[in-house]
Amino acid sequence: MTSTDLPQSDQADRTPKATGPGLAAVVYNPIKVDLAALKSAVAAEEAAAGWPESLWFETSADDPGQGPAARALEAGASVVIVAGGDGTVRAVAEIVHGTDSALALLPSGTGNLLARNLKLVLDDPEQSIHAAFTGSDRAIDVAMIDIERHDRSVDRHAYLVMAGLGLDAKMLANTDDALKAKVGWLAYVKALVAVGQDKNDLHFRYSLDKKPTQSMRAHTIMVGNCGSLPAKIVLLPDAAVDDGVFDIVVLKPEGVLGWLQILSKVIWENGVLARTRLGRRFQTKDVDALNYATGTELVLRLHRPEEIELDGDEFGKAVALKTWIDPGSLTVRVPDAAA
Repeated sequence: MTSTDLPQSDQADRTPKATGPGLAAVVYNPIKVDLAALKSAVAAEEAAAGWPESLWFETSADDPGQGPAARALEAGASVVIVAGGDGTVRAVAEIVHGTDSALALLPSGTGNLLARNLKLVLDDPEQSIHAAFTGSDRAIDVAMIDIERHDRSVDRHAYLVMAGLGLDAKMLANTDDALKAKVGWLAYVKALVAVGQDKNDLHFRYSLDKKPTQSMRAHTIMVGNCGSLPAKIVLLPDAAVDDGVFDIVVLKPEGVLGWLQILSKVIWENGVLARTRLGRRFQTKDVDALNYATGTELVLRLHRPEEIELDGDEFGKAVALKTWIDPGSLTVRVPDAAA
C-alpha cells in the first residue's frame, strides 16, 4: 500500500473551554458500573457546576448505546457521559458525532482504548466526572465503515480506534466471554493460540484514496484512527485521533522470522525505543512483514467472507467494505490537562 499525506490538524483551534451550565446525560452499561456510587458522584458535580439534574439512560444487550444516546440528544443533553467499555463508547459516539453535543468518557472495562489514546486517567472516576462538567472540548476524527455481507446487504457503523480483518478479528471471534469477564485481556491469549494455527491468509483487492485497484495477500489488515493497545503495545506509532487520516497496517509474515520481525517492531521499537530521543536513533526501517500506509478512504473486497472487528468487538463476516474518515466530527469533553 502507498501513503497519502495530508496536513496535520491545528490542535490549538480544537480545544475551546466548556462554558456555562448545560444538561448532562449519562449512558451507562449496568454490568460495568456501580450505579449508586456513579449517581452520587454525578449529583455532586452537577450541583457544584450549577447544572440541572442529569438524565440517565441504561444500555442493554439488544441496544448497546445507540438508542439511549439518541434519546439523550432528543432530551437536549449538551454532554453525554459514557460509562461503559469500548463497545458502549463506540455505540454512543456513532450517534453523538456530527452534533453540537460533547461526549465525556468514564472509562470502564478491559480495554478503554479511546481513553488510553487520549491519555486520560483510567482509574479515577471522580476526575472523569468532574471533567464532564468543567473540562475542555476537543474535536477528534471518527472513522465510518460500510460493511457488505454475503447476502449483499450493507450496514454502516462508526469506530473510534480500529477496524480489523484477520488475526485480531479471528481472535475476538474465538475469545471466551466468560473467561474475559474473569481475567480481562489474558483471555485473548487462549484465543490467540487457537487462531495462530489458522494458515488461511486474506486475499483481497483494494483501492486507497481512489487510486487504481490492486490485489494483495496478507495475514491481517487493520485500519486505525489511533494506534495504542493495552499492555503498552503501539501498533500504529504515527496514528493520531485528530490528524484527518486513518493509518493502515498490513501484516505479511513469512514463517517464524516474519513473526519475529513483527514482534520486534511493534513491542520493542514502537513500544520502547520510540519513547525517547536516544531510542529513536536505534529504530530500524520498515520490515517486509509489516507495511504501513495512511489515507482517508479505503475500499476493499475479499476473496471470501472474513471475520471483522470494530473497536474490539466482533462484527460478523464481511465480503467487502468501504471505510473513510469524518474529520473532527466528534467533540470529546476532557480534563484541561488533556486538551
